[in-house]
Amino acid sequence: MYSPAYNQLENKTELLAFLRANNFPILVTGTAGVLHASHLPVTIHENGEQIVIDMHMAKNNPQWKEFFDDEVMVVFSGPHAYVSPRWYADEERVPTWNYAAVHAYGVPRINPDRQAKADSQRRLIESLDPQWLPKHDALSQKYVDMMLDGIVNFSIPVARVETRWKLSQNRGRREMELIAAQLEKSANGSARDLAALTRKHYVDK
Repeated sequence: MYSPAYNQLENKTELLAFLRANNFPILVTGTAGVLHASHLPVTIHENGEQIVIDMHMAKNNPQWKEFFDDEVMVVFSGPHAYVSPRWYADEERVPTWNYAAVHAYGVPRINPDRQAKADSQRRLIESLDPQWLPKHDALSQKYVDMMLDGIVNFSIPVARVETRWKLSQNRGRREMELIAAQLEKSANGSARDLAALTRKHYVDK
């Protein structure tokens, strides 16, 4: 991903929070020149200093059969919005689109152990729907086994990440303030979230 130095995120705590908040990424694989992509829910863990992405897909989805020793890419998208040149102090500007995104890379590891699969699904439910967790735990083992048989669970230890927080940092603080003020007025929730993110990353000048 093209990302100038001033757009790159260095704060690991913020990175982890972003991944967890935007937990429906796209898994991209490429074998023999053919690309495949799946939209999948995830949970994010840490193994020491390493970030680990925990995922699953339907067993009938052939993409998991492409997991060899090659890296895959997981694309996380955050808030984004159109930025009008009308918002700048400098009138000689062109339109742009601001956003936050992360590309995470690693080699997938399939988890064949049934208990590991069950634990993965429980963690996902706990993160998304904790109120339903007691009913999940009360499901019959027969039904749970049937559901587990229909999925492939895998984890991706993240070897490297590419980040881009494109928030008009190159335009200076004054322009960022003007953009954030306009985004805040939007009826679109993503635009308002982008306004908050922009304010968090104001440059000094």
